[in-house]
Amino acid sequence: MRHRDNNSLVFTGIIPARYSSTRFPGKPLADILGKPMFWHVYQQAVQCRLLHRVYLATDDERIYQAAGELRVPALMTSPEHHSGTDRIMEAARQLGLARQSVVVNIQGDEPALEPKILDQLLEPFVSATGVCVTTPARRIDFQEAQSPNTVKVVISQRGRALYFSRSPIPWSHDGEGPFLGHIGLYAYRYDILEKFQQMEQSFLEQTEKLEQLRLLEAGIPIDVVVTRYACHGVDVPEDISRTVQLLQERQT
Repeated sequence: MRHRDNNSLVFTGIIPARYSSTRFPGKPLADILGKPMFWHVYQQAVQCRLLHRVYLATDDERIYQAAGELRVPALMTSPEHHSGTDRIMEAARQLGLARQSVVVNIQGDEPALEPKILDQLLEPFVSATGVCVTTPARRIDFQEAQSPNTVKVVISQRGRALYFSRSPIPWSHDGEGPFLGHIGLYAYRYDILEKFQQMEQSFLEQTEKLEQLRLLEAGIPIDVVVTRYACHGVDVPEDISRTVQLLQERQT
């Protein structure tokens, strides 16, 4: 990580790493090229030129111990959290972050994460004023937009999110789009993250099962960064082979 003047902002990345998973128990410890998955996520994240520091936030002693052995800064958090957002909020409080800090929620199942996505995610906080939350999206085709597992977003002319949905939005009579697929990474100003974590679930959030809609319903703007990079999350053990291939390709 390289440090630079960010208008006095401190950028802190937090990687939530929960042991329990219905489809892949112990996923953060899954072996990838001789190292646990969380180690690869950390190694990708620290390559972001804007991040000042990165921590792992876990609920499991096995993950915490493995992180210590591999010199990955880690925090123990409650096993009662229902979401990664709750976990990073607890971690941010433990770290005593200043209220003008920016906290980045880095998915713990992205061992092939492209560091440049994180740079793009944080750049609006440096170059603009009034930025509360940022998140990335990429252009997708009509076929990919049909899947409810691919979250879509529509944005305003100034690049702020108008709506997120599991349905293909915007509706297009010719089926050509354009469509933007949302990538589940977020950067929040600390005070916005705190406010978000304290709010009750909203109607649209419960309907779509998308927690970012809680922010939009509360009138909190989300700046969307359009990127050319894709993410390749590990959901089930079968995804490991694809991740290994991606990491090996980068090394060549």
